[in-house]
Amino acid sequence: MEALLVSINEAAKALNLGRTSIYALINEGKLETRKMGRRRLVTTASIKRLADGLD
Repeated sequence: MEALLVSINEAAKALNLGRTSIYALINEGKLETRKMGRRRLVTTASIKRLADGLD
């Protein structure tokens, strides 16, 4: 089963960006996140949309 949510660090690694850039994309609304307890996780669907240039 493929992961639906990934950590900020995993998202940064997948997109070859730094953590600061990931947070900037989150604030711009280009990456969607979900809160699980104290952790903020990025949806893999939003990572794929961004990588495909659909956002």
